[in-house]
Amino acid sequence: MSRLLVRNYSISLDGYAAGTHQDLDNPLGVGGTQLHEWVFATRSGSQMIGREGGAEGLDDDFFSERESGVGATIMGRNMFGPIRGPWGKSEWTGWWGEDPPFHHPVFVLTHHPHPPIEMQGGTTFHFVDGGIEAALKSAFETAGDRDVIVGGGAATIRQYLLASLIDEMHLALVPVLLGSGERLFDDLGPSIGNYRCVERACSPAVTHFRIARTGRAAMPHSAPKR
Repeated sequence: MSRLLVRNYSISLDGYAAGTHQDLDNPLGVGGTQLHEWVFATRSGSQMIGREGGAEGLDDDFFSERESGVGATIMGRNMFGPIRGPWGKSEWTGWWGEDPPFHHPVFVLTHHPHPPIEMQGGTTFHFVDGGIEAALKSAFETAGDRDVIVGGGAATIRQYLLASLIDEMHLALVPVLLGSGERLFDDLGPSIGNYRCVERACSPAVTHFRIARTGRAAMPHSAPKR
């Protein structure tokens, strides 16, 4: 059975997943790019953006698994782009160019309907205005027996955590302080009791944490993989 996962999601020491003032020039907010430097230092991260080289080792081991067994991605509208409110005549197709790195269907949460956008390399953006469970249903139907990733941003991951729908998260704690921005673990209420840390591993760049849902019976879509 497929699972709902978070992979390679970076947060700062003070708990922020993005800095302040997210806009076209600063998609991750001011200072937010520091959270992802570890990714692009790896061999897999370098290959993703068309560069050669990059380091192997623990960080590369984690990041190289980003697409393994994944059949669909869910993301919030703020992760898709800087446009707010009605779409109007916008021709925005995401931050990732003509060939986004997903290579499978992506379901974008929004309050404003938008026709699908088909990109190169197998990525199609579908826009879901029915809430997180509607997006989850569509993603799992599309993924079949493969897993679904919640790509972000922090507000979208929080919604799925609050509903205890995420089966497993891999977080990378980056040793920087942002001071302000968007926190990942805010206002989760009693749902936080359904999760515990099941793995911790350190590299010179980041500390990796794997957090699994253990305090609540598995949802119908979910089953441990061995």
